[in-house]
Amino acid sequence: MKEELYKTCESYLEEKIARISHSILDLEAALTNESKSSAGDKYETSREMINIEIHKLSSQLQQFQKLQVTLEMAKRNASRDIVRMGSLVEATNATYFICIPIGEVSLGDKKVYVIGAASPIAQALIGKSVGDTFTFNAVSGAIVSIS
Repeated sequence: MKEELYKTCESYLEEKIARISHSILDLEAALTNESKSSAGDKYETSREMINIEIHKLSSQLQQFQKLQVTLEMAKRNASRDIVRMGSLVEATNATYFICIPIGEVSLGDKKVYVIGAASPIAQALIGKSVGDTFTFNAVSGAIVSIS
């Protein structure tokens, strides 16, 4: 199951990166076309708006690329003894994969919450072992297994 989750995370990031990269290319083409057509204040305003959008998308692209690095680190960092980055945690109330923040993922009939290590629930789990209890949002649970 863990390998499927890694593949799901990789696919998610690849799709996001491809979509953002495509949008940046489209905007750069629009910027080139804009410079060939108009003149005056309208031209400058339009160009600036396109540049702002390119900058915003570039920042998003960098964030997703950082998440790819985080995903690779999680693959090498997994432990079966203590919950940490890369751990798949089966708890009494849910299953959590501490990796990158994607949200709920369905694998067959199983729901797994793919969460980042900085999330509050991950912080409640990190450092714990099988049998330990944790509390999150006034709900208690126990760790059943770590893989």
